Amino acid sequence: MKKTALLPLLIVLASCSGGDDPHTFVANAGKDLRGKVDPLPEVKPYEPFAYTATDLPDPFKPRKLAPPPGSSKAGGIQPPRDHVKQALENYPLEALKMVGTLQQNKMVYALVKTPDNTLYRVKQGNYMGQNFGIITQITDTEIKITEIIQDSGGDWTERNTSLGLVDESTQQTPKK
Repeated sequence: MKKTALLPLLIVLASCSGGDDPHTFVANAGKDLRGKVDPLPEVKPYEPFAYTATDLPDPFKPRKLAPPPGSSKAGGIQPPRDHVKQALENYPLEALKMVGTLQQNKMVYALVKTPDNTLYRVKQGNYMGQNFGIITQITDTEIKITEIIQDSGGDWTERNTSLGLVDESTQQTPKK
């Protein structure tokens, strides 16, 4: 049993002998090495920046494009301000549903249901929706509407949309 314990100890001692002294190893380890440090970059002199964009328009304020020379914008589209506001103008067009049509004395009417389940009878020329939408045509399957909306430049433009006939069990939003 003593022989088996001595064998690993002899192997360890044999591997440690025959080498350099640790002091000699440390002294010789860095003998041929030279540290290399890159030179510092050249320092450029400071040049102050001259800001010359004070006369340019502010990019955070909306701008209107100037009309071409010789053109007049006085005849542009404007929303009707003098008409009496009708009940269906209190609802967004997406919230209204066309549920049917009827005809009385050769006049075609459409039946429109509001979100609070009130039923209105409308005809061509009535207003509906919150964008000054005027009914231009009523067919058996849809109500055609022309809205007057304001674009990002502040100008008024027309947009045609329609409200299609829906079944009571489905929902439909206006086509644009």
